[in-house]
Amino acid sequence: MLNIVKVGGNVIDDEAQLAQLLKDFSAIRGFKILVHGGGKLATKLCDALHIPTQMVEGRRVTDAETLKVTSMVYAGWISKSIVAKLHALGCQSIGLSGADGNAIPAVRRSPTPIDYGFVGDVSLVQINTRFIQTLMEQGLTPVFSAITHDTHGTLLNSNADSVASSLAIAMSDLMPTRLVFCFEKNGVLRDPGNDATAIPEITRELYEEYKAEGIISGGMIPKVDSAFKAIAHGVKEVIIKHAKALNAGGGTTIR
Repeated sequence: MLNIVKVGGNVIDDEAQLAQLLKDFSAIRGFKILVHGGGKLATKLCDALHIPTQMVEGRRVTDAETLKVTSMVYAGWISKSIVAKLHALGCQSIGLSGADGNAIPAVRRSPTPIDYGFVGDVSLVQINTRFIQTLMEQGLTPVFSAITHDTHGTLLNSNADSVASSLAIAMSDLMPTRLVFCFEKNGVLRDPGNDATAIPEITRELYEEYKAEGIISGGMIPKVDSAFKAIAHGVKEVIIKHAKALNAGGGTTIR
């Protein structure tokens, strides 16, 4: 079984939570992949450089200057910091962007109806699964940022949840795959302000109802969309849960 764990949200910015998550991740036996988001550092740097930040439905609009910042932060500082921490835990890892090894090609998203700029949608059929498998067979744990490329020389900023989902779908053709989205909440919540309201299971029908009622909104939408896409394409299990409970029960299971 391949375990793909995506970590994002405020966990990236919380040193203690991230340290615990990485400790739990390193304890997972067998093949595993970590996909990470960017936290708030890219936004802070954009503010310091007077580069406007624009979000639409939980997704960052990435112009040329923002692309430089996100690439430096996600594929640079955050990636290498995580890799260093994993090595300290005895987990031999390698930090990668989608451009490395031609691992995750993407297609720049159409500007219609919303122009997201240099944002890429992952090309499932082009994911270099053999390259990724070879790394794991050599004892390395891939750590992917959500920076991808268009195969024509341009980097693209992709949604980390979508990258994790796409990797899970592609790798499931080679081996049974489990996908876990970890963040700072106990799962998908009925009341975003109350961690005790985690929804144990969500079906497609319930998801549409929750969106219409505003229970699921903002950045949770691409996360749940990615989860349903993974389940529909052969991923064995998808769970959305708190980072502190990676190797425990709980969370929201997508059916």
